[in-house]
This record gives sequence, C-alpha cells and structure tokens, in this order.
Amino acid sequence: MFKGSITALVTPFRDGAFDEAAFEAFVDWQITEGTHGLVPVGTTGESPTLTHAEHKRVVERCIRTAAGRVPVIAGAGSNNTAEAIDLAVFAEKAGANALLVVTPYYNKPGQEGLYRHYKAINDASAFRSSSTTSRRARSSTCRWRRWRDCSS
Repeated sequence: MFKGSITALVTPFRDGAFDEAAFEAFVDWQITEGTHGLVPVGTTGESPTLTHAEHKRVVERCIRTAAGRVPVIAGAGSNNTAEAIDLAVFAEKAGANALLVVTPYYNKPGQEGLYRHYKAINDASAFRSSSTTSRRARSSTCRWRRWRDCSS
C-alpha cells in the first residue's frame, strides 16, 4: 500500500497562527527531496493544540500542495470519538489517501474501548485507519486480535 519514507510534518506558526506559506513551501521541499508520502497533523504536527478549523486547514493545504505527487495520510485522531470521526470524514472528502489515528492518550480506554473507538471511525469512513501511539503520550495499546476484529 505505502512504501518508502513517509514524513510526519510539523505545523509552522507565525505570530500565533498557522503559517500557510511556510507549510506549503515545506510540503514542496519534502516532495522535491524525495519523500514518498506526507502525514499532516499527527502528534508531530501539533494536532492536540490546533483548533478544529486549523486542523482541517492544514489537511486541505497539504492535499492541495501535494497535488497527487505523493500520498497524504491525514492525522485524524482525538480522545473524543465523535471528533475523530469528524476529522476522518473531512479528510476523506478533502482527498486524503489514508488516515493516521492516535490512540486516545488522555482517557486511556481498555481493549473494548479502543475497539469501539476505532470501529466507529472505520464505520464512518471508507478508510481503514492506521493507529499511532506516541511514546510521550502512550496510555493504551491495542492488541492484534482487536485490529483484526475492527477490520472485519
């Protein structure tokens, strides 16, 4: 499905606001330098600290700037399942190629909670989300059996 170097992008700011010009230049530079894919608004891209409007704007700008040259795997994670669904559906409609969904790190769900969280996201979009767990924010890990359950 995906191969090579896929870069988790930082989100640049200027004067407290998303710096769209710097971000677009950064996306172009990543592609020119040979990355095989881009991940905007994962935990590396400051997703927990962005407003919903900023988050969506970063995804839109990344997809628009990449212009099909490399796949865009949009960050769509949240501790809140409904918010993660909203971000996933938005990313799908905006033209992302896949999702990256952080494991809920604040409310620390157990296996059943993780299963329900990811299943709800999967059921709401055509994507099968990928999970990421930041070492800084790790609270729960999803066992392989649950991934299999979620994808069926």
